[in-house]
Amino acid sequence: RSVWVEFHAQLETLVPESEALLSALMTGDAESAVDVETERIRVRKPPEGPTEGISSVKIRRGQSFFRQAVLNAYGGRCALTGLAIRELLIASHIIPWQAAAEHRLDPRNGIALNALHDRAFDQGLITFDTELRLVCAPSLRDHFAEATVSQSFKAFEGKPLAIPAEAAGPKAEYLEWHRTTLYSR
Repeated sequence: RSVWVEFHAQLETLVPESEALLSALMTGDAESAVDVETERIRVRKPPEGPTEGISSVKIRRGQSFFRQAVLNAYGGRCALTGLAIRELLIASHIIPWQAAAEHRLDPRNGIALNALHDRAFDQGLITFDTELRLVCAPSLRDHFAEATVSQSFKAFEGKPLAIPAEAAGPKAEYLEWHRTTLYSR
């Protein structure tokens, strides 16, 4: 945990430094992939340089790093439902990528959510209170009579996020930003 705290205190210098070290270790072929944790997840090197570049389309650099850091922090599970199918999990940005460049790669600006809850979170239909409990917007509550909405949202309303003891969890100021800026009251 102390390494995690130290890393987060120096994100601006340590992310590029760790990328350079990983770059030195990897050449991009299958033998250069790194096994992460006990799940044997193969991770390619994070990109070097700025987090955005312009070609024929704008690409998001550092997304793979952010995804792996967030999903690993939550033990590869949705923090709300416990779903553990990585292909259905999203490393949800609390403050969206385009809203604040300085928070883009901060894992504490992320929550591991399944695809449905990620979409609802991005659209401001759900948020999390100061105790990290799920709060549903009135426009979503209007649909609680529908079985799917009830099972997917009403059943989890008031339930706190499951954050592993060793994880730092989402930053309170980021969640406050989400509640006041994106959440549909």
